[in-house]
Amino acid sequence: MNTTHYSNCAKAAVLAAALSFGANLRAVTPATAPSVNASFAGQSPFQTVAFSDSAEAGMLRNAYLILSTGDHDYKGHRVKAMHAVEAAAKLLGMNISGDAKDKQPQPLSDAKLREAQGLITQVLGSAEVKNQKRVTKHLNEAVSQINIALSIR
Repeated sequence: MNTTHYSNCAKAAVLAAALSFGANLRAVTPATAPSVNASFAGQSPFQTVAFSDSAEAGMLRNAYLILSTGDHDYKGHRVKAMHAVEAAAKLLGMNISGDAKDKQPQPLSDAKLREAQGLITQVLGSAEVKNQKRVTKHLNEAVSQINIALSIR
């Protein structure tokens, strides 16, 4: 695969994710349809959507699951990426943990790590848009560890 093409596609995916998912972390839905004469003193007609119910939460869970089924032959960097994703999820009120038993051959594992990296990058874009510096720090660490893991042969 052409590395430049892959890099350009990844950049486009990050930009698209940041633009399309950025608002999802702050998404609100009307609690009730307010009447024209309704008084809003002390009440908000909107309720926030919990992060654990968002598309980003699903991507973070999927990325973690993908990492957990990866091959062990990454000199600890796959596990470090898993811990970084787990720390970010914890800051967002999610509980994800564990290492799956379903291990895969190295080439398939490499492809899965790249897939997880793409999902993490999308969530990272949303976290950056929302200015969640602690979450961003952990997700950047996860991406960095995956890069190191993929460089190991």
